[in-house]
Amino acid sequence: MQPNQYRDVRLEKLEKLKALGLDVWPRKAQRSHGIAQLVEAYADAEVWTNEKLEGLGLTVSVMGRILTIREMGKSVFAHLTENGEKIQGFFRMNDLSETTWEVLKLLDMGDFICVTGPLMRTKTGELSVRVKEVQFLSKALLPLPEKWHGLQDKEQRYRQRYLDLISNADVLKTMQTRSRIVSAIRRYMEEDGYLEVETPMMQPIPGGATARPFVTHHNALDMDLYLRIAPELYLKRLIVGGFEKVFEINRNFRNEGLSVRHNPEFTMMEFYAAGQDLRDMMALTEGLISSLALGVVGSVELPWGEQTISYAAPFRRLSMKDSIAEYGTIERGLLEDGESVRSLARAVHIEDVEKKSVGMLLGDLFEHHVEKQLIQPTFITDYPIELSPLTKTLEGNEAFVDRFELFIGGMELANAYSELNDPVDQMARFQAQMDERESGNDEAMLLDQDFVTSLEHGFPPTGGEGIGIDRMVMLLTNSASIRDVILFPLMRPHSAPQGVSPAEQEDAT
Repeated sequence: MQPNQYRDVRLEKLEKLKALGLDVWPRKAQRSHGIAQLVEAYADAEVWTNEKLEGLGLTVSVMGRILTIREMGKSVFAHLTENGEKIQGFFRMNDLSETTWEVLKLLDMGDFICVTGPLMRTKTGELSVRVKEVQFLSKALLPLPEKWHGLQDKEQRYRQRYLDLISNADVLKTMQTRSRIVSAIRRYMEEDGYLEVETPMMQPIPGGATARPFVTHHNALDMDLYLRIAPELYLKRLIVGGFEKVFEINRNFRNEGLSVRHNPEFTMMEFYAAGQDLRDMMALTEGLISSLALGVVGSVELPWGEQTISYAAPFRRLSMKDSIAEYGTIERGLLEDGESVRSLARAVHIEDVEKKSVGMLLGDLFEHHVEKQLIQPTFITDYPIELSPLTKTLEGNEAFVDRFELFIGGMELANAYSELNDPVDQMARFQAQMDERESGNDEAMLLDQDFVTSLEHGFPPTGGEGIGIDRMVMLLTNSASIRDVILFPLMRPHSAPQGVSPAEQEDAT
């Protein structure tokens, strides 16, 4: 049947349920237990035999969506699911009123019901409820995806995530794991003395990162505002104001393309600690990620595609130049000479070589030779100053800064600085960024004069870091695409350019 035909049939059943005198849209389910609660307590068939369950004399009421339903003479068996777990309802004609038996004939897969009765175990060992009463809760007017193969079309899975969660148990588990990861992060940070705060999502000046912002307009004030690309400059203002350790887990927005690792709306944690530096940020990061792997997922050795990643601390540390030399099989001394760096960049067809500084070209060489090869957790340090306008320079080397990026699984997961706290130096770097904008780089930072003013009131030595939550969940759940760990990822419109499928569109960066 077509979807509309299914709907018409189910609407007829709904009217028959009403004719039986049922409240077909009740306000509340009269339940005593969650299905997951019962499964956790009584799943072990060797411990909880049918005789022991009957000996309990426990009557339960559970709510669930009907996944399967089959009739065998004067008995009906139905699987109910809730929160990723399922239990069987065992209905016998002799146990039920005539009206309730009629109700069973009007049920469909996808309907919600609440069943009441004693716990039992069938001859096949399945945990079940011997149903004595049924409360009808909700009629599903459209059918669920085909039960044996689930929802397979990737685009439909992302667009109709609710069907994806119903039909694909691994997707529901991934999303539940994501929630547990975020909760565990909060606990870890609070136990380390950090205080969670909230900073503006709409900002008059976008700052804290080099990215193109989304623009909106406030009518009452007649002013443009920007969805934040990072909370950094506001969190630093809090350190100026007297907070010692702060963190924020929230959304950032960057007007960039879609890919398996990029969604324009994404979740990050940023945190800052007064009196600390980059080495302190490394130690916290190693401890946090190791604890998440072990505490939430259950091991520090986890699969990533066909490989295994070890999250056991300590992580490897490697300077940017050393990494280029190692993974690009380049003589280390060549990276100390500007003309040699330009020659190396030309050899791998990096664009605009003559227009870029040596520091920017080192960043390009790193991206070309190194980034995708960093599967095991690796801190890359000593970045060119051109790539890091908010960071302290290295002691004795003004061309490089005290920064790391953490790479795992071939992608950047975290970015940390020994924060720049010299307001004069900061103003000069903002000016350099403004010059970049004037030369055509619309991702360069804007001048935030109030932030510079805050630094002029005194900003202590501070370590700061941002960690991508979506990518962390990808790694810890072995998910290949960022869309697999975001409940409702941004999707292109249904209509695709002629000759290009929507799936091909979504795979394009």
